[in-house]
Amino acid sequence: MAMESMGTLNRSAATLMLKYGSHGATDITGFGLLGHAKNLATAQHGEIDLVFEQLPVFAECEKIVEGMPNFKLREGYSAETSGGILTMLDPAKAKDFIAECEQDYGQEAWIVGKVVSGSR
Repeated sequence: MAMESMGTLNRSAATLMLKYGSHGATDITGFGLLGHAKNLATAQHGEIDLVFEQLPVFAECEKIVEGMPNFKLREGYSAETSGGILTMLDPAKAKDFIAECEQDYGQEAWIVGKVVSGSR
């Protein structure tokens, strides 16, 4: 599942982001989900915070293996070689985005949190 995900380009998600009016987006690579989210929040015109309510992880990947370095997966900062896309959508459109992403492209997508007023 992880290899299939990494081999799938983000073009399909990018097409849907345009269709559903994404307010901002970033790829998830070297800084992990939370590192890239911080950069995304900082770059916004308004003072916002991104509040994460869940962290999607492939089955068995969260296990700590004796002798392996800590890749900060549980902390949200694991560096990804080919991660997904974090996009900000109107909540009313997010479920349709996910449904179309899964139905038309066979790619899983998740609502991981929300955008709120904040301090970036």
